[in-house]
Amino acid sequence: MPFERTKHYFLKKRRTAILSLFGCVCVSGGLLFFSLKESYIPVLPTNYLKEGVGKEEIVPPVAKHLDTPEAVKAIYMTQCVAGTPSFRQDLVDLVEETELNSIIIDVKDYSGGIGFLTDNPKLKEFVSDKCRAPDIKEFIEKLHDKGIYVIARITVFQDPLYVQSYPEMAVKKASDGTVWKDYKKISFIDVGARDFWDYIIELSKEAYGVGFDELNFDYIRFPSDGPMKDIYFPYSNGRAKAEALEEFFEYLSSSLKNSETYHTNTVPKLSADLFGMTTTNTDDLNIGQVLERTLPYFDYIAPMVYPSHYPSGFNGWANPNNYPYDVVKFSMTRAVERAESETTTVKAFTTEPIYETSTTTGQVFSGLYSKQSYSKLKLRPWLQDFDYGGNYDIKEVRAQIQATYDSGLTSWMLWAPSNRYTEGAMEK
Repeated sequence: MPFERTKHYFLKKRRTAILSLFGCVCVSGGLLFFSLKESYIPVLPTNYLKEGVGKEEIVPPVAKHLDTPEAVKAIYMTQCVAGTPSFRQDLVDLVEETELNSIIIDVKDYSGGIGFLTDNPKLKEFVSDKCRAPDIKEFIEKLHDKGIYVIARITVFQDPLYVQSYPEMAVKKASDGTVWKDYKKISFIDVGARDFWDYIIELSKEAYGVGFDELNFDYIRFPSDGPMKDIYFPYSNGRAKAEALEEFFEYLSSSLKNSETYHTNTVPKLSADLFGMTTTNTDDLNIGQVLERTLPYFDYIAPMVYPSHYPSGFNGWANPNNYPYDVVKFSMTRAVERAESETTTVKAFTTEPIYETSTTTGQVFSGLYSKQSYSKLKLRPWLQDFDYGGNYDIKEVRAQIQATYDSGLTSWMLWAPSNRYTEGAMEK
């Protein structure tokens, strides 16, 4: 996305940003009126200690939060941009001037660095020394004053910074036991490393405490895009990837949806980012992600249905980039069907086998499992607003938004790793 292009809002507003502020430029992924109600939560002293618990269990203060909009319409902000007042203000202006009502901000990005300052002894060594917003609490308060819903994005198992401190928890090379890295030279924590689960929960509590309304989890998967023939998982090796990942989902949800975690009677909303093809595939794509194994544990599911990320020939389209509407419509319609269905072919912790009765052989497994039917409004896709494999301008971005509506959904989130968005694609 070269600087000379003028379609992007940020470039129309100000030209003072530099590319180094954009963070990791990688692609991992009708006008509605509503009111936001504020939920006031008691604020605890910074050093409040739960009775009977040692000083290592410091409970962060819990701030004011907004209720989730009926229809979330969001843009993504890197932690570098969140720490740059001039740049972030342009994005706030964009939200106020269009149909947008929400902002997703990195709390922990691809590097593993935490994007705000904290005195929490379990977290402070991992605070980023490159990109962070030291005034994150005050910034969120200003967003709340404008009625803007704020979502914390937390990359989970992609975490090279944590690997540096705890290499024993890393995904390893099978050949020599050293740390495995993908083709971008990024290392991962093994999904089965349970001590790391508690670190993620501690970070999530801290993010909710400073004011984020929702916690969004990305890179909740086993790694890919690397030397996969030379890979070893020291904690989850031998386990089915989908089962290992569902165990993490179950633990995460039970911990963060427990009001005792926060010492208040409120809990955060949780959302999960999934590969786009989880809406159409029932296998785990060799990364552990299965839609039916994710739905029970999160308030919202965000498939990354970027057309550029679908393989040539998907659903008969030689180049899915040429069919942004069709890709999103096909993918999200299938996701709706699977979410609402009371049966599935997927075996999961929360599904039960359905048997047919035969007069000769007794009960015979039907090949289907019963599952809970979920509202289609649990689904909130990530849409593409970046040029990768094609030109994404007003027509292409708006086509994806319309495809979301035509799938029966109301919410969407735009991903642009540069944080430059196509203003004309959003209604005023």
